[in-house]
Amino acid sequence: MTILVTGGAGYIGSHMVHTLNDAGERVVVIDNLSTGFREALPANVPLVVGDIGDLELVSETLAQHRIEAIIHFAGSIVVPESVSDPLKYYRNNTASSRTLIEAAVARGVKYFIFSSTAAVYGDPDHIPVTEDETLKPMSPYGRSKLMTEMMLADTTAAHDKLRYAALRYFNVAGADPQMRTGQSTPMATHLIKVAVQTALGKRKSMDVYGTDYPTPDGTCIRDYIHVSDLARAHADVLHYLRDGSSSVTLNCGYGHGFSVLEVIETVKKVSGVDFQVNLAPRRPGDPAQIVAASDRARSLLGWTPQFDDLELIVANALAWEKKLMGK
Repeated sequence: MTILVTGGAGYIGSHMVHTLNDAGERVVVIDNLSTGFREALPANVPLVVGDIGDLELVSETLAQHRIEAIIHFAGSIVVPESVSDPLKYYRNNTASSRTLIEAAVARGVKYFIFSSTAAVYGDPDHIPVTEDETLKPMSPYGRSKLMTEMMLADTTAAHDKLRYAALRYFNVAGADPQMRTGQSTPMATHLIKVAVQTALGKRKSMDVYGTDYPTPDGTCIRDYIHVSDLARAHADVLHYLRDGSSSVTLNCGYGHGFSVLEVIETVKKVSGVDFQVNLAPRRPGDPAQIVAASDRARSLLGWTPQFDDLELIVANALAWEKKLMGK
């Protein structure tokens, strides 16, 4: 049986494909290549170029490759853009996911692993955030992801042959330590990506959005998880479902956070470059602080992070950016 990875040529998806391929799993990818890259995939993994909102294409792929499990990454992820263009997010994230779930049910897929987000919590009442926290997303991005979680819960309740896992990511960063793939989108908005590009001279300066949050230094605090540890969590939850366990929703983070200014200082330290940082107003949709309680993932899955070190995460991101620049 084969695993379908949607958005598998993108940043997190390509790390997932390499993890599965390294483990000897059979994998196929659907990606429209709007933000993904064919060269991010292992040469032996087939790529279907298309959109997950295309029911016929998805159904044919599921049937042709005898898909047992879907790991679903495809979607749009920029919070400020979701505020200015919400319908794009409800189409790409919610409506297209509905199509994918419909095809999964019709074709008898057994397991569905969904790339959700900590944005479903909004500005949480408790830190660290558990999976039982009240869900109050602050942006169309967060709401579009929460809607997909709800569709999965309702669908699996109605169709007992399908089970799912929703993994709520915190801030994903870093790159494959073997340098096979990384964050390759030229103008990505991830903080560490932006800071690394600024250190290498690809950007003249970078902005810090908001310095008046109720945090020690006034900037937002986030839980940064290495992308390879996140891919491992997906592999672990697939084994969990294959072992007959029930559907589950899990946080994926390390349980401690760093402020925007702390991350920038770490990039300056690792790179050895003191670059220009501009202070700018807050952006809509950004909570002050969000840090994961990941005890449930650790206990249920036996998930043990291997790269819980901000300097290491930054070093991998810096090495990948240099590779992209040909250095």
